[in-house]
Amino acid sequence: MPCSDSSSSMVIYLDGKGFFKSFEYAKITCGREIEAGTGLNDYFAGKDPELIVTSNFNEIVKQLNVTAEDEQFVLYSEWDALRSAIALYLGLNLKEIDTDRCVISSIEQSDDQIEIVEIIMPPKEMPKILPCNLAQQNLN
Repeated sequence: MPCSDSSSSMVIYLDGKGFFKSFEYAKITCGREIEAGTGLNDYFAGKDPELIVTSNFNEIVKQLNVTAEDEQFVLYSEWDALRSAIALYLGLNLKEIDTDRCVISSIEQSDDQIEIVEIIMPPKEMPKILPCNLAQQNLN
């Protein structure tokens, strides 16, 4: 995940009634999926998107039993981006969520699904990220 460009894309799928189905989250520059089996898709499946926006990160960590620091980082990245993207889509203006970092690229709706595509810039409060080449050296 470490890279000097941490902008990403997100595709959110809602069912025909507007309830959360799933999301795809990937870095734009390398197209690498960020979701690493955190369980966030399953955790939110079938929920009202407004509940996702107001969800508590620490509660999700407990419910999903995510203990490793790197897994918590990935989970936080997904959760934060998903909340920001949904808040923008719903037109919510909440002090604790930075929707300015999101741009809706497209919204497609059919009878059974809504697909929301967004570009997401990194959060203002992001931990230091090493460039890919330095991160790989640290692994060796």
